[in-house]
Amino acid sequence: MAMNLSGILPPMITPFKQNGDMDYEAFVFNMEKWNQTGLSGYVVLGSNSETAFLNEEEKLKLVELAVKHSGCRTIMAGTGMETPRDTIELTNKAAALGADCALLLTPCYYNTAMTSAALYEYFAEVADKCKIPILLYNVTKFTKVNISPDLFGKLAKHPNIVGAKDSNGDVPQFASYMRAIAGEDFKIFVGTAAALYPALTLGAVGGILALANCCPVESVEVYDEFKEGNLNTALEIYQRMFPINTAVTATYGIAGLKHACSLLGFQGGYVRRPLLELNEKDKEAIKAILEKAGIRGVARA
Repeated sequence: MAMNLSGILPPMITPFKQNGDMDYEAFVFNMEKWNQTGLSGYVVLGSNSETAFLNEEEKLKLVELAVKHSGCRTIMAGTGMETPRDTIELTNKAAALGADCALLLTPCYYNTAMTSAALYEYFAEVADKCKIPILLYNVTKFTKVNISPDLFGKLAKHPNIVGAKDSNGDVPQFASYMRAIAGEDFKIFVGTAAALYPALTLGAVGGILALANCCPVESVEVYDEFKEGNLNTALEIYQRMFPINTAVTATYGIAGLKHACSLLGFQGGYVRRPLLELNEKDKEAIKAILEKAGIRGVARA
């Protein structure tokens, strides 16, 4: 099956046990449920996967399981590290396990030194030496680094850099990205459900959305209805999902996302420290938001 760079993909949550150990069985359970929906692929080792808290062995085990249980859907692995050498090594290990492509975060520890020149050299070197196609990952709220539209346009010309995920939610900048890549075979995903509808109107090929972990059906419906020309229906679902997306991203974070998943029949598990679990008041707030939006959920696997 050819790699599909379009549609809706969840940056998959990583369920942990209460003691902080990996819960691989819960991870597979969630994939089997997501496979019952119209998701076009999966992102393993994304920001919502708590990737910053995973060691290499855990990362590669998740890639292996994701490939095995993908239902022939595209597997995108978040293998960006701080140096080109480490990124190339981890990306090629993921490729050997069957990952279709890699989603690479901008290096960020020395964020003020990450100029467009430095980022170009980093991504070009990595793209030259990786055995699978790569996509750029722009998420300034975490990295304090922003890829400029000019740099997007320049990197889009590299034959092994095939797309990007932009999670900034800045619609004017997203429009600038689309202008910068005009004429290139370069796919841009929006990385937040808060900007999904406007990004689709600007030419986004889909979304890599935290929301798609807990609300895969509705996330896919926004995309499908839009592509079929049912713009009012797509807009209505998008607006109905807005409060949920705010809750599971900006307000309550990954702990909130995992709790929403658990309420909707998935296995959210625990967060890994130093992240903290929700208190009971916050859990009730998320439950009320889901009920008000009338989420249908997915049939139990």
